[in-house]
Formats: sequence, C-alpha cells, structure tokens
Amino acid sequence: MQSTAVLFDMDGVIVNSERYWVETEREEILPAAVDGEPDTSETTGMNFREIYDHLEERHETTASKEEFVARYEEAARDIYGERVDLMEGFAELVADLRADGRTVALVSSSPRDWIDRMLDRFDLRDAFDEVISAEEIDGRSKPEPDVYEYAAERVGAAPEECIAVEDSTNGVKSAKAAGMTAVGYRNQSDEELDLSAADAVAASPAELRELLLGEK
Repeated sequence: MQSTAVLFDMDGVIVNSERYWVETEREEILPAAVDGEPDTSETTGMNFREIYDHLEERHETTASKEEFVARYEEAARDIYGERVDLMEGFAELVADLRADGRTVALVSSSPRDWIDRMLDRFDLRDAFDEVISAEEIDGRSKPEPDVYEYAAERVGAAPEECIAVEDSTNGVKSAKAAGMTAVGYRNQSDEELDLSAADAVAASPAELRELLLGEK
C-alpha cells in the first residue's frame, strides 16, 4: 500500500495492551462502576473518560467518574510499566517505513503520560515523526474522525494520503470517517472485533509488514 504517512494506534497495535485492558475492565473496573455486564467491544478504542459517559447513558452507574478515572490511572501504571510487550518487529517496521520516505506517527486515544511511559520503556522516543494523543484536541473520541483529522494536519498530509493501522472497530471507523485508508490489525487478544470496514486486515506482524511495505 502506498501512502505519504502511516499512523499507528498504540493499544493493541504497537503494544499488546488490549488483552490486559479487556481483562482489567471486565474483572475490576466495570463491575465496580456499573450494574450489569457492558459489552467492552463497544468501548474499545475510546478515551477512558468518554467510556464513563458512554456507560452512564446506558447503565446504572455505581461509582463516580472520579473513582472510575482513578482506577484506570492505577491500571495504566501497571499495564504500560510492567506487563505489555512490543509488537514483534515493530521498531524495524517503523525504521523501514521512514527509510522508505514515509512519515510515521503514533495516534492514540490514551493520555500523553500513558504514551510516554510506553515510549520510554521500549526506547521509542525517536521512532516517530509525530506522537499524538486525542486528549490534545478539543474534539470527540473515536469512532468520530476528530483525532485523525488532527493527525493529518500534524503530519502535513491529506487524509487520503494516510494509512491508519487500527485494531478496534471504533478505531477503523474513526480513520475511515476522516477519509483515510484503514488497515485492521488482529492482535490475538481475547476479543474478535469487527474490522470489516477496514480496507485490508493483517493477522500477524509479518502480514502487516507485507501490506505496508510490500515485503515479507
């Protein structure tokens, strides 16, 4: 796939954090916040502060937003600081994309301090041309297009010149709504999310490399 810029989501794409978030949300955060069993596939890819608003509209909440946010912050310290692994071959993939003349950015719904923790742990500070958190903008979270529209401006490329790599239904919808090519990435988490709206789907790091660079 040819493009001017490649934009990578963080959770479930760069690092395998989605499996830990799904487990933590299902077993700890959501049971303490709402009655019933919310479908986590509806909220995967959303900013965690907006997840509370989403749940409050649909369920009886049993915790305040402040308590909900605090549980996410505590979980994030453990997940990004201790538990996640980097996608196999990711550092090499990014380096080769940049050597091929592509602009490479990280675009995430996560707060900047969570992103920074991951970048420091895996020594990726210099890997990206741009690092973008959705919390930098006064806009709506994925699946709305706001963060990807902002990202296109930051990397200096038209949306149609950008490829977004996303593992979630909401992430793919966001990229497509912004006018980008979306590559769905199957990250081997417990959730089988709907990536049917993506222009192509990769089921492994090798397949993703082949899609983006045309090589195995």
